[in-house]
Amino acid sequence: MADLSFQDKRYLERMFEMEGGYVLDFSNRTFHNFIYDSIKFNIEEEKYYSNGESKARRLRVFWDTESNYNVGLLIEKLLEYWLVQVNMGERKIDNLLERLHNECEKISERLKSDTIVSEIEVIKEVEDDRDFSLLAKSIRESINKNEPEVALDRLHTYVMKFIRQLCENHKIEVNKDESLNAIFGKYVKFIVASDKIESVMTERILKYSIHVIEAFNDIRNNRSFAHDNAILNYPESVLIFNNVTNSIKFIESIEKTIEIENQKVETESANWEDLPF
Repeated sequence: MADLSFQDKRYLERMFEMEGGYVLDFSNRTFHNFIYDSIKFNIEEEKYYSNGESKARRLRVFWDTESNYNVGLLIEKLLEYWLVQVNMGERKIDNLLERLHNECEKISERLKSDTIVSEIEVIKEVEDDRDFSLLAKSIRESINKNEPEVALDRLHTYVMKFIRQLCENHKIEVNKDESLNAIFGKYVKFIVASDKIESVMTERILKYSIHVIEAFNDIRNNRSFAHDNAILNYPESVLIFNNVTNSIKFIESIEKTIEIENQKVETESANWEDLPF
């Protein structure tokens, strides 16, 4: 159940024009399509009809039954839809509606901040890699549905592809059959040797993470849907997801530093070549 106060619901109902059972200008068909396309929930499921058939009643049931994160995400998508209509001239806005929109945005952001995986946004799509993008999308959908245990095998695949791509970018030689912990170890060795780590403690954490990643191989093979296994329990799955996504976030910060340094070198080199001698 989402943490919505009485006042929150008043704001949202006014924003989405829910008086009389409606939600904005959606028909039953477009309401279903919009929600499914936006957050992969089927608002036609029987449970959402527990308080009546209208779109507004089903939306209220969604608020009362789904997690903070998913409710916040749907509110965000509905606000975006409303704003598109404003920008296209299909809906007029005044100061009161603008303030109401801002209040609803705050509600959405507060609810979205409550997620079982704090850094799930690092699992992201890549514009020119369809397979990688579909993998990331599938993982995030499982987290949004509060089902981390069913996505452990895909998370392992994602990390494998992610680290392999980094090694390729830095011309670190890896073999096709090498395990995840082996290629992660090579990447850690590279960033340590390149003086990208400032503290001994961080270096030790990264090197210990190689052993953690090695254990992830066992989880993937023996406690995930990669094979016919007994699936790992929910709390440990959440722990693994948070550990892995936090590591990815740190690695992305290292990669950003390397990118900035490389751009600086390229700029200085170009300036040097432009000198008149």
